[in-house]
Amino acid sequence: MASFDLSKLDRNNYGSWPMPVKFAAALLLLLLLVALGWWMMIKPKQNEFAAAKAQEATLMASFAEKQGKVVNLDEYKQQLADIEDLLRQMVRQLPSKTEMPDLLVDISQTALSAGIDNELFEPGAESPHQFYAERPIQLRMVGTYHQFGAFVSGVAALPRVVILTMHDVSLKPLASAQPVKGQRAAPTGQLVLEGTVKTYRALDDNEIEETATPAKPGAASASPAAAAE
Repeated sequence: MASFDLSKLDRNNYGSWPMPVKFAAALLLLLLLVALGWWMMIKPKQNEFAAAKAQEATLMASFAEKQGKVVNLDEYKQQLADIEDLLRQMVRQLPSKTEMPDLLVDISQTALSAGIDNELFEPGAESPHQFYAERPIQLRMVGTYHQFGAFVSGVAALPRVVILTMHDVSLKPLASAQPVKGQRAAPTGQLVLEGTVKTYRALDDNEIEETATPAKPGAASASPAAAAE
């Protein structure tokens, strides 16, 4: 096999190169052009294609989800109507604005009837929402476990539906509290319940309309007073 001294090749006269050298140089140049073309043209398109495939999968999943909702749209509307009707029925069972003062008295009297000592029972200002208003009550009650049970049963037996939710409420033995100077020792089994509970009432049609209507400028200062009524 013939050998060639590449250092003796005339770089200015490619035509004088031996045929095997010409073939090897042409092959090397072709490979270089192919690699350069792949790097500059094909690879970016591959990246775009991969991104398009990922987007296609996301869009197909979104389409399938929305198609399922459209197929069941009538069923969803009926479920929504049933939920709204149930909500209206539940709201109608809550006490009204005129019944709320008497209801607060009933709750306090129920505690006293159960033998509970109401050391603090202070209703706060109302906060109106879409269909109802909530009213916090700061309280501190002292009684036994059975007395608190009787209180809960008595509240549940009131003519109107009474909802009491606990917020930052603690129940602990009275003996663990700091003794007050001059007071005798607390009886065994006494518990102290203190914190904030919230009770709820239904809004009337005018109040619902006012709640849904944005407040006008200058009316903001009057709203706290109205809520406290």
